[in-house]
Amino acid sequence: MALADTERRGSNCAESGSPFSEIIELNVGGQVYVTRHTTLVAVPDSLLWNMFSKKSPKELARDSKGRFFLDRDGFLFRYILDYLRDLNLVLPDYFPEKSRLQREADFFQLRDLAKRLSPRVSKDNSISEEICHSDTEEGALQCGLGSSGGMETLRTMSAAGGAMRSPSLDSRKSGYITIGYRGSYTIGRDIQTDAKFRRVARITVCGKTSLAKEVFGETLNESRDPDRPPERYTSRYYLKYNFLEQAFDKLTEVGFHMVACSSTGTCAYTSNDPNEDKIWTSYTEYVFCRE
Repeated sequence: MALADTERRGSNCAESGSPFSEIIELNVGGQVYVTRHTTLVAVPDSLLWNMFSKKSPKELARDSKGRFFLDRDGFLFRYILDYLRDLNLVLPDYFPEKSRLQREADFFQLRDLAKRLSPRVSKDNSISEEICHSDTEEGALQCGLGSSGGMETLRTMSAAGGAMRSPSLDSRKSGYITIGYRGSYTIGRDIQTDAKFRRVARITVCGKTSLAKEVFGETLNESRDPDRPPERYTSRYYLKYNFLEQAFDKLTEVGFHMVACSSTGTCAYTSNDPNEDKIWTSYTEYVFCRE
């Protein structure tokens, strides 16, 4: 099987005239991506173009499984890869990590992408977003404010009762967020000082996507439920840290307060011997509300 894979990779390299195979596996900050060699070299003079066209496979860093390794943000790289596929950038309606994505674009030497992500300064020195989200009415209006038709549309909507809401108002809307916390601790038979407390497996976040992103920003891990629309609900997000108080602080800073709490617990022995240490596990949910 290994010989067959080697022969297949060799044939792919021979057909393309490149020392790299047609299909390439990448490990970017712990996230695995599989893409075509032509995608990685789509933008001439970019960092990936230099890596996969000017260098040989032996010159590039690899992980323990032989995948090419890049020590960058693995979650943001998905947008870099999307851009390389068709040289077009489409972001979710609510995307709080635009500045970090711009930094990634600068690192990968994708000048056009970095330019699209950079904030634009208007004549009155105010900063506005340069990227248009064509799939939303609000994004289309924001992109057309420079024209007389766009200004007239904005005046009409304002006169009709402010139908066009600013992002700052949207981000302060009311709602609920549930924080799930699973932990365990071990109590020794004789010496209580050997007890190991608060071994946290994961802190989960349940609620409306827009609220979760507003509160937790880049500390929110969306890998299990990416590109969830902002007005939809999810129970698959979790936090990139294990400090429950840090989650509470972030919720308090934006006006949330705890309204309910529920907990369950179980106890088990580490082995069949009842004289061995006991392991206690618990799961608690904290419900927060902003009115």
